[in-house]
Amino acid sequence: QLQASGGGLVQPGGSLRLSCAASEARLDYYAAGWFRQAPGKEREGLICISSSGGSTYYAESVKGRFAISRDNANNTLHLQMNGLKPEDTAVYYCAIRVGTMCPLGRRPQKEYDYWGQGTLVTVSS
Repeated sequence: QLQASGGGLVQPGGSLRLSCAASEARLDYYAAGWFRQAPGKEREGLICISSSGGSTYYAESVKGRFAISRDNANNTLHLQMNGLKPEDTAVYYCAIRVGTMCPLGRRPQKEYDYWGQGTLVTVSS
């Protein structure tokens, strides 16, 4: 089970850190990723971390602003978001793939097996 948290209202240019706690699977055994879905849009892949700790960006729009990390001791995944923009407003989801490597392709979300419930991020002044 994955439990995402940390969303909220933030002003443009601000920062948020999202967390995703795993209660059963060991996160360091698998690839894990963050996704988001804005109203009226398809779910979009953002970034992934492999079991070995390497990260892969899915979205060019978040490169240099978002970073993924994993706290193995607490079995928690994080998404650090800096320089937030109004277009970052969405429900953010964490997910696990039963595999060690980050899946690639145009729609990597199809390759993920377990999903958290989502946390809403609103960027607005």
